[in-house]
Order: sequence, then structure tokens, then C-alpha cells
Amino acid sequence: MVAMNAPSPAPEAAADERPHRSGFACFVGRPNAGKSTLTNALVGTKVAITSNRPQTTRHTVRGIVHREEAQLVLVDTPGLHKPRTLLGERLNDVVRTTWAEVDVVGFCLPADQKIGPGDRFIAGELAQLKKRTPKVAVVTKSDLVDSQALAAQLLAIDQLGRELGIEWAEIIPVSATHGDQVGLLADLLVPLLPEGPQLYPDGDLTDEPEQVMVGELIREAALEGVRDELPHSIAVVVEEMLPREGRPVDKPLLDIHANIFLERPSQKGIVIGPKGKRLKEVGSTSRKHIEALLGTPVYLDLHVKVAKDWQRDPKQLRRLGF
Repeated sequence: MVAMNAPSPAPEAAADERPHRSGFACFVGRPNAGKSTLTNALVGTKVAITSNRPQTTRHTVRGIVHREEAQLVLVDTPGLHKPRTLLGERLNDVVRTTWAEVDVVGFCLPADQKIGPGDRFIAGELAQLKKRTPKVAVVTKSDLVDSQALAAQLLAIDQLGRELGIEWAEIIPVSATHGDQVGLLADLLVPLLPEGPQLYPDGDLTDEPEQVMVGELIREAALEGVRDELPHSIAVVVEEMLPREGRPVDKPLLDIHANIFLERPSQKGIVIGPKGKRLKEVGSTSRKHIEALLGTPVYLDLHVKVAKDWQRDPKQLRRLGF
């Protein structure tokens, strides 16, 4: 079924008579398919970091969408890719474990890119999932193409499903940046969830620990404006988050100490920049997002360190939280 416009309202039971639904939906796709941007758009706030660099997401991020009749928990996963490091292998394991446990899988395919080998590989993996797990094809970045190209992509995805024996529950184009059909996507995902009680309290938008989210916001800022190969070498560990002692109640300040880890000494100059300019920009940008997230003024202390070849070292990976 291709969902282009909101369906006409049909008579149904009163809202309080409908069963409450709750469950998990997982967005999968190759790197840079727009999964994190879509997750943020559905939740209504930033819960997953985004970047135009592939493989930005490194762990599952849960964003919570509250509806009167349902609670939809979105699980944003790393992009499935051909791994070249131990980190890459572990990220792929995270993806496969996640989509085997969720109630519905959303397969994200960009509207402006033809279906490629990476998409076919993921679709082949999805075809092997248990049949009862609904699969929704989400055509992301629909604002980047005209109606003719979008229609061609919808048909290509429908054909891909036929070739591999995947019965799409829905095929829907969306633009997360423009908000086009984002609400309709939620409307289509909710009926695919099982009946059940609320899983999280009202108002919760994510179950990510604050320390993890702060580290991700710092990494997002560090990713901007660096060389293409560097983002995969960046990891951030928040060592400490403590309220500054002796501050007036109406003027709190949170001290955050964090380390940015790189794989080689030669990379430090890229992140720090001439006379520390680049690192100051990272601190300034991330601090604004952190203060918006935590709702309090922040003093951010950043240090750049080297953890040699950490993507390939099991001991270093454990130290950095992977």
C-alpha cells in the first residue's frame, strides 16, 4: 500500500473505547539514509544526533512518541554496512539484534538515490525476518526530488519487495526536514503495534541517560567541518557531571568534564584547530544544545586525547562504551 495522503476519516468507536497500543518500531537502512533525522521529527525534539557523514549513529537510541491511544517507541539504529573494523562488526550486531526484537521495522530508503547493492543487502536480511513482523518502507528525503522521480522510487521499492518476497505493510514518502507526512507515518505505525499499556511515563521523550546524550551532542559538534575520514575516529566520554558548589539556588551551574578520543596523535590538530579555535567552536556549539537539553547553564571542559586504534582494540572499545 502506498500512502501518499492522509486517509479519509472513517466512523469508529470513541477514543476511550479503542484498545491502547504500545510497542517498538525500528528504523533501519544504510548509513546516511535519514533515520536519525526522521526519529527526531517524529519525537518532536532532538534525541538522536545527525550529520551528513555516514555511520554517525553508534548505538540504539530510543525516542518516545506519545499518543492518547498509543505509545510508539522508536529505536534509531546505526546504518548497516560492510564492516572494516571491530567497531563496525559490533554496530552491525546491534542492528540485527534490535530488528529481531521490535514489533515493526521501518526500512528507510532515500528518495534521491536509486536502490543500490546496500539497500538490496538489507532488504534480503529483512526478507529472512519472521513473517509476522510488519515491514514499512519509508522513502526519506522526499523534498529532494520531483513527483515523477518520487513515483519511480515508490514503484522500484514495491518491485524490490515482490522480488524478495517482502509484503510491505505500507510504502510512504516523507520529508523529515520539512515535516511532510511525518504525522501520517506515525498514524500508520501505531495500528501495527500490539495492544498494551503505556511503557514510559507521560512527558518522557527518550530513555537515554543524560550523560550519554551529552556525550553524543559533543560528538555531533566535533563531526562538523572535519575531514571525511575523521568522524569514524572520534569518540566522546563524559567523565563527570556535577552541580557547581556554592552557587545560589536561582543561578545553578553544571560542570561537565569530557574527553574527545581520537585514534592517532596527528588527528589532534584537526579537532583542536589553530590556537584551539576549532575546539572552542565544538565547545560553544555543543554547550548550547546541552543547556537546551538539561535546562540549566553549563560549564563545559573539553580535552582531546589519543586512544590508539581504538576501533580495532577490544579493550579500548569496552573503555569507550562499545
